[in-house]
Amino acid sequence: MSEPSVPKRSVFNRFVVTPLRKVWRGLTSMRTALALLFLLALAAIPGALLPQRDLNESKTLEYIADKGEWGVWMDRFQLFDVFSSSWFTAIYVLLFISLVGCLTPRTWEHYQALRTKPVKAPRNLARLPRHITDTVDGEPAEIAERIDTNLRGWRTVVREVEPSARYPEGAVEVSAEKGYLREFGNLAFHFALLALLITIAFGKLFGYEGSRTLVADGEQVLCNTSTAGYDSFRAGSMVDGTGLEPFCIRIDDFKATFLQTGQPDMYDAKIAHTTDMSAPADAWPTTQVQVNNPLRIAGDRVYVLGNGFAPTFTVTFPNGEKRTMTEPFIPQSTQTMLSEGAVRFDTPAGMFPNEDDRRKNQIAIEGLFAPDAVFPHEGILDSGGPVPNKPMVAIRVYQGDTGLDTGLPQNVYQLDQKLIDQGRLKQKSSVNLAVGADTTLPDGTNVRFDGYERWVSIQVSHDPAQLGVLISAVAMVLGLVVSLMIRRRRIWARLVPVADGTQRRTVVEVAGLARTDQAGWGDGFEEQARGLFSTEAPKNRGTL
Repeated sequence: MSEPSVPKRSVFNRFVVTPLRKVWRGLTSMRTALALLFLLALAAIPGALLPQRDLNESKTLEYIADKGEWGVWMDRFQLFDVFSSSWFTAIYVLLFISLVGCLTPRTWEHYQALRTKPVKAPRNLARLPRHITDTVDGEPAEIAERIDTNLRGWRTVVREVEPSARYPEGAVEVSAEKGYLREFGNLAFHFALLALLITIAFGKLFGYEGSRTLVADGEQVLCNTSTAGYDSFRAGSMVDGTGLEPFCIRIDDFKATFLQTGQPDMYDAKIAHTTDMSAPADAWPTTQVQVNNPLRIAGDRVYVLGNGFAPTFTVTFPNGEKRTMTEPFIPQSTQTMLSEGAVRFDTPAGMFPNEDDRRKNQIAIEGLFAPDAVFPHEGILDSGGPVPNKPMVAIRVYQGDTGLDTGLPQNVYQLDQKLIDQGRLKQKSSVNLAVGADTTLPDGTNVRFDGYERWVSIQVSHDPAQLGVLISAVAMVLGLVVSLMIRRRRIWARLVPVADGTQRRTVVEVAGLARTDQAGWGDGFEEQARGLFSTEAPKNRGTL
């Protein structure tokens, strides 16, 4: 006899629908949401401890090179692109789905609970954690009305109990409940968390950050009209750099104060700015920008990130033509501000008609700048502090092909060592120069150290979700406070009439149940409960 065939739909339900339903229930549970939230915080730790490629690519590549094979494997696991990595995005999306799936049924349940009347009194009130019994004068309806009045702020229902074997003359029951805001605060917290995730994702998609180093001489200008004006530009997936809000900024002055230990105390940049691209430069308004006090313009924020010194050199070529350049040097130490950098000079137009001759006579300067020059070792320049009391430079002057017209990117703070090794760039002088001092190369070219300017590293940040993130964070805190402060409680009172001679009396049973913890009532429950049916309202009735 053949086996009965199993319907295809039953097989599909067993091996597809049922497992998917279990996975969905597990994913949308509050326990899973909390685990994913903790996992998201844990996954963000590498992003805070390791250099990130989108913030500083050169530093990241240097870190990978220093770590060797270990750095290569870390890069394969996207530890240097944490917040755009596939695994971080997966956690983010799963948390989002979990919260949506978890909050939707809870919201519906809370809505139904708000529409549902308080439940009837249990059959045996004496079994509840808080319970009193008393006999008072009066009719049950009268006492029930008194209890209902004293339970202001509670949702109450007064029910008539029909006569029965247990209550021959019938009874009156009062059901009361409060603390619905506790669940509302809990839902508000989680919806605010969901809104926070959405706004952060929105900000990442439509936001951008650009950084630029400007010399604080009132000459260099940064205009937010194209990504080409930035040294580095990081944009969201929905930003192509063509719809930037136009504005221009200029650093007119910069001051830095330091503690006695050499640690920075305060940075203060005087920034001229305008949103009117046709306005004359001398009519731009100015704003003092400090650390954590950005300039807000055209919906963007302009921050001061760092600063340093930019030495000024003048090169006088043998034909008498001069070229002057001011280039930022990068600090090796923020305590002494000893800085290193490089400057490249092309020859004047027409001085060498032959291109090969022109490349052989370009000038490059590489060396150190010390704001407060000291010589701890003979002939070796160092800086005694960050304040420019005695500025000096220790430079090596090269002549030859600086690589300016190769079209290849170069490190602005260092010369290309390959050009030096190949002999295309030859050292002609090595000297320490104070302000105003100079050195002359064998062919008559003169190099003079004219002084210095301050440079400032600024960051332009655009985050359209900034207000949404703030509102979501505030809503999270408020929802959490409400869910922790509000206590969910229930009270039942059963009023049974008894005959005491010619006088009508009522047996009153009052029981209380804390939905969150049994100790939530405090020690004065009996006094508070008796105050509900007394002729005078208790002083501490509000604690119920």
